[in-house]
Order: sequence, then structure tokens, then C-alpha cells
Amino acid sequence: MAATSTPAISPTIVVVGHGMVGQRFLEALADRGVTGRARVVVLCEEPRPAYDRVRLTSYFSGNTPEDLSMVEDGFMAKHGIELHLGDPAESIDTAARTVTARSGLTLSYDTLVLATGSYPFVPPVPGKDAEGCFVYRTIEDLLAIEEYAKTARVGAVVGGGLLGLEAAGALKDLGLQTHIVEFAPRLMPVQVDEGGGAALLRTIEDMGLAVHTGVGTQEVTACENGAVNGMALSDGSVLPTDLVVFSAGVRPRDQLARDAGLAVGERGGIVVDEQCRTSDPAVFAIGECALASDGRVYGLVAPGYEMAETAAAALEGEVSSFTGADTSTKLKLLGVDVASFGDAHGTAEGCLDVVYSDSRAGVYKKLVIDPEGTLLGGILVGDAEAYGTLRAFTGSVPPVSPEQLVLPAGSGAPVALGPAALPDDAVVCSCHNVTKGTIRGAVTEHSCTTVPEVKKCTKAGTGCGSCVKVLGQLVNAELEAAGVEVDKGLCGCFSQTRQELYEIVRALRITSYQELLDGHGREAARGTNGCEVCKPTVGSVIASLAPTIGASGYVLEGEQAALQDTNDHFLANLQKNGSYSIVPRIPGGEITPEKLIVIGEVARDFGLYTKITGGQRIDLFGARVDQLPQIWGRLVDAGFESGHAYGKALRTVKSCVGQTWCRYGVQDSVRMAIDLELRYRGLRSPHKLKSAVSGCQRECAEAQSKDFGVIATANGWNLYVGGNGGATPRHADLLAQDLSDAELIRLIDRFLMFYIRTADRLERTAAWLERIEGGLDHVRDVVVHDSLGICDELESLMADHVAGYRDEWAETLNDPERLLRFVSFVNAPDVPDPTVKFVPERDQVKPDLPLLSIRPLDEALEGTAAR
Repeated sequence: MAATSTPAISPTIVVVGHGMVGQRFLEALADRGVTGRARVVVLCEEPRPAYDRVRLTSYFSGNTPEDLSMVEDGFMAKHGIELHLGDPAESIDTAARTVTARSGLTLSYDTLVLATGSYPFVPPVPGKDAEGCFVYRTIEDLLAIEEYAKTARVGAVVGGGLLGLEAAGALKDLGLQTHIVEFAPRLMPVQVDEGGGAALLRTIEDMGLAVHTGVGTQEVTACENGAVNGMALSDGSVLPTDLVVFSAGVRPRDQLARDAGLAVGERGGIVVDEQCRTSDPAVFAIGECALASDGRVYGLVAPGYEMAETAAAALEGEVSSFTGADTSTKLKLLGVDVASFGDAHGTAEGCLDVVYSDSRAGVYKKLVIDPEGTLLGGILVGDAEAYGTLRAFTGSVPPVSPEQLVLPAGSGAPVALGPAALPDDAVVCSCHNVTKGTIRGAVTEHSCTTVPEVKKCTKAGTGCGSCVKVLGQLVNAELEAAGVEVDKGLCGCFSQTRQELYEIVRALRITSYQELLDGHGREAARGTNGCEVCKPTVGSVIASLAPTIGASGYVLEGEQAALQDTNDHFLANLQKNGSYSIVPRIPGGEITPEKLIVIGEVARDFGLYTKITGGQRIDLFGARVDQLPQIWGRLVDAGFESGHAYGKALRTVKSCVGQTWCRYGVQDSVRMAIDLELRYRGLRSPHKLKSAVSGCQRECAEAQSKDFGVIATANGWNLYVGGNGGATPRHADLLAQDLSDAELIRLIDRFLMFYIRTADRLERTAAWLERIEGGLDHVRDVVVHDSLGICDELESLMADHVAGYRDEWAETLNDPERLLRFVSFVNAPDVPDPTVKFVPERDQVKPDLPLLSIRPLDEALEGTAAR
């Protein structure tokens, strides 16, 4: 017999659906005090409370379902909200004002709010229900995909939009050979244009994913046992696959409303007015299930949040309306930054495009402007660093030309465009519709002095997070404008910056972290153990100055060992299953057959996964911590040294074959690369350092994407500095040209030591060059023209480093005491870590991830050797 709730005196608000938008609605009720005056009941279909669906794919990077939760501990109890998990609404009686759940529970309501979201669209193709076909929408979907992928080798994703690319990234992370099938002629057809799609395609294909655009799926084929074994495509080709993920868009979940007689759109979506009321005044609809008053269904979280606020305001009689929303988007898909904002496709009459495209770097930027210079929208692929500022300028004329806005850092005239130039009505946080003026008010009117305080006060930065950088800049600018001294100290232990600490250590020859903390730290920090920010930073400073100040250059010596980051503790990179990687140095990428054989034999004997890197080295993955000394013993005996892949130090100096072999080469790039790598090996710095030497202007070594890059000319060498690949690409700037060997090395010596001396913690040379006052011109004046008169000192510091270099692994192997740290468990040194297991893949091994899901890594590491 169905249970019926007892009528309450206070009004009852029933919320159907508890996703991100449903939770935001509950928070809006709580903010207005409604939860204290009304009974609020939530019917949730899923077995868990609201979680961050935007970051769903991060589950495969180690985040647990609990990490993704959107509900603060105690939120429901604090506000008296009744949450029914796994009990979705099945019917609505609008005349009786009741909702009946799957369990049979019937709830009477005064106000009903539908936040049912959307469901994945699965094309009606034969075989779509075969075993091995999935959708990509919930945590339960991910768990099912993860389980099925254990027996699969090839996976295919139907759909190349936002979720499709995320799904493809998940399959790739699960170790599957991955295909993407997109019916449109390009990837992400809604967000990017043809040029942006081409840049995205090149980058994704370079990652090893196969992309099929302009074709549709006609049939999913299955073998005799009913399991997927392939897909027939519209071009007549057949794609063998063991697993299919449908991610071809979503549709509003409006069936509950249809059955209840509420008005729905011709193409779906519950019809609502500007206050998000449906055709029944007692029923609201918010989020992806709603057809807004502008005739659109919004599939992004930010408009859903606005609708949640609007509905909550309407319940309180506040004047609020939702008539449309900003659909700007910034995402990192498969490691690639992709953003679009405003009129990205240039649909406005008479609009003009300003485009920058670098196919080699995978960067595409397009700004859409009107004839008067008003910024209408844009597309950013590969480099979306300026997204927060550009989006906020949409609808206004930026203070600099659009051409300057699309050029990469280091090209053309410097652009001093930042948050300070934004008008107060510019929206900084689109997720919560927070303007610059509101953020300024949080500082000036509500006495907020930190980013966390401003987040709590305004909700800015608590959605997708893409505005946090701009938020921090605005908070600091407002504090400084008010005459408040902004604390630019390294951390809570030191009021000095990293640069100031470097000068203190160098001038006073301080060789101990504790001595520096007790003598120069903040009063409250003296006598303490410091923090996880300053310890590795000071450790790096002392290591970089070790030969000059008389400290031990060995990073695991005495107190220094306790200062190091996780990787430095064992002179190896920690991997996702608790194993470690080994990366021997291969200067310039040149290696003898004998050394290649040694690496192969070591990998074979220890069962290591072997991978050739983009830095012209060979990585060996899968070593237990207790195996590291044995492996390195054999490598050192064969003449190898540490490649410092684990440290903030020089990684590699790549090279092409140069004039020795190449008919276009004009200098010996291999010799120069080897000389540079051997000179700067082991050099500790604020962040990792990468370099390359190209033997001619064809630039095969990609020197202009490195921290310092060298390109041969007929008259010598050109030196480029401040380049960067990765997530935020930057072309290096030309510092000097036609240099002799001696001139080149002297300038690199000066440049590196000036960077190490003045950079912030974890600041790459690219960011440093943009931040330092005067930029490239100032750096050139200092290191080329000696404008500060410190070049002799910089050269002396580098000479000390070169003379004092010792290979860290050779030092470790020669000291039995130092080898004692290489154990999994300090209380059982002979017991290997039982969680470090592997399964076969492509004639090699990969981590046994299901084993990790049984026993979380942090739990497995309890009692392990001190990190």
C-alpha cells in the first residue's frame, strides 16, 4: 500500500532531481532562509547526492565519487532538507498537487520544482543495445565502462562534441585504442569553426586517437554472443571495436511533465516563462529539462544556475527573470584548452574576423568584431589563457587592437591588457553571473581580503574555475588601490618572495632551511617545521646555490631530504599506481647501440614498460621503490646518469642530426646539444627547464618552444628564450643572433642564472619573461649588455655549478646508508608494496587499476617510507 506523507503546516517544496542545478536551487533557498520556513523534499534518481558532472572524467584521473560531490558535509541536516536517494518521481498529479515516487511515497506540494536534467541521445541504429554499448552521463555509466574496458582493446565514441571528446579521453586513459566518429565535418561543431576544428583535430591525432569526421554510424555489429565487435559507417567502411560509447548529444528529460499535462516544446523541453514557471503556476522547471522563454534549451551549467536563482527568487516574490544566458565555454579536452564565447561563429551582419593560426603548435585564435571594433565573440584552441579577460570584454571595445589580442605572447608589441581594464558591469564569473563590480564590492564593502573570502561572499570561482586567475588579480588590484599592503610573501612562513629569499641565502651563505626560517621567517613560524610550500622552494634555492654557499649539492643529504617534493624523495617520478619511472640521461638524444641494449635488458629483466619520449629519451615505467637501486646500479655501471625527470631542473636538450648528416644543416647541432646538456645537467631551478638545438632554420628540434632554444645560422647560432609547449604554448623570443660557441654559452649561463635568481616559485621561463618588469628588453639589457653589472657574478655562479656537479644516483649507490630509504614499508623493509601490480597490454605492461579501486592508494601508502 502506498505511503502518504502527513500534511504539514508549513508550505512544502518538492524538488524532482538532484543534479548540479538542483543543488544550486537548494543553496539559493538556504541563502534566502526559505529552508527555515518551508519543508523541502528532494527526490533523487541516482544513488548518490549531486556531484560535479562537469568534472566527471576526472574520475579516471583518480578522483573518487566523493571528491566530485557538490554537497557540503552536513548541508542537508543543517537546513532540514529531506533527501531521498535512488527514489525518482514517477508521476505528477497537478490537480491534487502530489508527486509519487518509485517507492510508492506520495508527497503533497505547494510548489514543485522540476530539475530532471537531460538524457543522452542514442542514434536509432541497429545494434545500439548490444552488449558493450554505453552512454557517458553518470558515475554509474563510468563504472560500467571501466569494468567492461578490462576485456576490451579498441573503443569507439559516437560523437565529437564536448562530452564525446571527454569520453574519448576516458577510453584512452583506460588503455584502449580509441576512435572518434563525428557526423559533422569537424570536431566540436557547435563551439568551434573550421579553423578551430582543424587545430583541434591535429592535436588530438598527434595523441594517437583516430578521428573520423563527416561520417555517421549506420549499424553496431555484434558477434554470436551478442557482444559488440564493430561499427558500420556511412562511407561504407567498417570499424572493428570492442566497446562503443554514445555521446551524440542530450535531450531534455521532460516525459514526467508531458505525462502530467504540462506544456512542452515541439522539439522537447518543459515550457517556462521568464520566472521559470511552467504552464502550471505551482510548478517550476530549471536546467536542461526547461525550454526557456527565449525558445532555447540550455545544456550548460551556468544557465542552469541562473535559472535556479531565478526560481528561488520568484518563490520569495523578488523581481528576477531569466531571458537567456551566456553560453561561453572553456574546457580542457584531452589536455587541450578549448574555449568559445559570444558570437563565436560570426553570425552578426557585417562582422569581421581577426585570426591567428599556428598549425605546428596546434594554436588557433579567432576574434569576431563589428566594424566599430566592438568585440562580439571568439574561439580559442590550444591557448585559452586570455579567455577570462576576453569574454569579459565581449560587447565592448577593448583598449587595444584585436590584432594584439590574438598574437601569442612574445610576438609583436607587448599588450598590457588585464582585469583592471574591465568595466564594472563586465561578467567575470559566468557560472554565477558575478560582475567585476560585485567582486570589487566584496573587497571594499564586505572587507574580503583573500580569494577564498571573495569566493564565499560572491560564489565567483566556485563553478568551472576558469575565472579564478582573473579573480585573484582583481582582489589584489582592489586591495592595493585602497592602500592595503598586499602580502606577496612566499607563504605563511615567510613574508619574503622567493627572489628575496634567494638573495638572503646567497648573501649570508645560509645552508639550512631551519636557520633561514628561524632567522628570517615570520615571527609565528619561527621554531616550527615550516610548510609544504616553502620547504621544497627553499630546498631548491639551497641546491641551486650549493657550490657557492658551501652546502651539500646532494638533495637527500641530512635536512635537505625532508625539504624535497615527492618525486625527489626517491629520485624518481611517482606514477598513478604507486610505481616509479626511471629516465636515464641521453645527452642530445645521441646513444650508442651498446647503451640501447643495456636499457632493453634492464626493461626486460625488471618487466618495465618502455616508452620513447618527445624529449629524445627512453622512459622505463613500473619499478617498485625497492627496485630503484638495483635498476640504477646497472644503468650507472653502463655509463648512464640521472635524467632529473623527477626534479625542477634541466630535463633535456633535444637536437636534430645537424650538418653531420642532414643536407640542410649548417652547424653541428648534436655536438652543441650534448655540450649544453652536460653543462647544465642537475641545475636546480624554480621550475623544469627544457632546451633544443636545431641545425638550420627548418627547426626540426622545435627550439622555439623551449625555455632556451638554439637555431643554427650560416654565421653561428641564434638564441631564443622564454618558449613553452604544453598547456600554455608560447613562442620563444630572439635574445641574440649569429653568436659564436663561446658567446652562446656565456649568454645562456647568464640567462639561466638570472632566471633562477629572480623567478617566483614554480614559474616557468615563459611566465617569468612576461611578468618581469620590462620583459624581454630588460632581460636583454641585463644578460647581453650587463646593465646591472651582475654578469660576472652570474657567470661565476654557473661556473660553480658546473665544477660542483655530481650525479645523484651515483652518489646514492655509493653510500649504503642512503640506500636504506628505498623501501615500501619502513617497518617491513623486505616486503614489496602489494598494490603495485600490472596487467599485460600490447606486449608490455600497464598498471592494474582495478586493484587500486579495491584498495585506495592513500590507504595502501599508510606506513610507507616517509615521503
